[in-house]
Amino acid sequence: MTVSLSITSISAHYGKTTVLQDLSLSVGAGELVSLLGSSGCGKTTTLRLVAGFLQPTSGTIRLGDRDLTALPAHARDIGLVFQNYALFPHLTVLENVAFGLKQRRMATPERQRKAGAMLERVGLSGLGDRLPAALSGGQKQRVALARALVIEPPLLMFDEPLSNLDAKLRIDMRVEIRQLQRANGTTSLYVTHDQEEAFSISDRVAIMNAGRIMQLDTPEVLYRKPANSFVARFVGFENLLPLRVIERQGALVMAEGAGGARINLSQEDFGTIPDSFILGCRADGLLVRRQGNGLPAVLGTRTYLGRAYQFQCKTAAGDIVANGPLSEPMSAGDAAVLVPVPEQCCIMEPER
Repeated sequence: MTVSLSITSISAHYGKTTVLQDLSLSVGAGELVSLLGSSGCGKTTTLRLVAGFLQPTSGTIRLGDRDLTALPAHARDIGLVFQNYALFPHLTVLENVAFGLKQRRMATPERQRKAGAMLERVGLSGLGDRLPAALSGGQKQRVALARALVIEPPLLMFDEPLSNLDAKLRIDMRVEIRQLQRANGTTSLYVTHDQEEAFSISDRVAIMNAGRIMQLDTPEVLYRKPANSFVARFVGFENLLPLRVIERQGALVMAEGAGGARINLSQEDFGTIPDSFILGCRADGLLVRRQGNGLPAVLGTRTYLGRAYQFQCKTAAGDIVANGPLSEPMSAGDAAVLVPVPEQCCIMEPER
């Protein structure tokens, strides 16, 4: 049976240090939600609280109609996939996968059948008699995934499961994890510091900072419409320009920033533009041009990126990173204008 996970007003402390403060999160039945953030943001602590390895100082954790908050870890019936695989080195691959079934006192023929079928599903049929030491990193991670899935847990949790693998194998494994999770319909909580990994594998992503969820949404919304400057910087909006509207002419808006820097924006491109706002732009969101309707700049250091030149630009509003085309190379010291590309920019409310 597929069930939902509900974390309500959870707080946690290590000594006098607050790690999580009044955090709430719901994961729908069959949904995969990732906790994404840098080291120390609270994502692993959240996972450990749900697993029962830590106890919250306040709040509740429910899985379906079960209250897990005070249950010991072994009674929670949760599948876990760890960063370091956590395989038993003295057991064969088949015995590792069947371990949870043995703990549940399943008869030997049935647990061997189920473990063998799961090994086949993760592409490891024929390797059941090997010891973990004889496997590659990717194969070990498949064994760990098979061991977690074979017990058919109502909740599956991943703690940085791909961080020990090389780049290509990480891409292959995240596709496999997603396919298996969808096929099983298992409610899943996934912890990672890798934005690309989280966005590629998740139904929704919670971006965390200092023990709080800064924004929880689909990868598409997070990438295009960050809710605040922290999320904007996290997902690659290098340039954040505080602006205020000084003139409106139909859909055209003239805005002014620090140092009297002015820029024209169209509400046809950005939607409703409030009187005060932050314009977030990726480097690709401000194109370097010799002339045009944009923000005046003087070009600084130029870096070749292969697909474009990137410039450190001086403007009245401060230093800005922007990209220029290879077809029209410009140099440090040149006067230029930075033209917004709406698809790579966003409008946010000013910080309060």
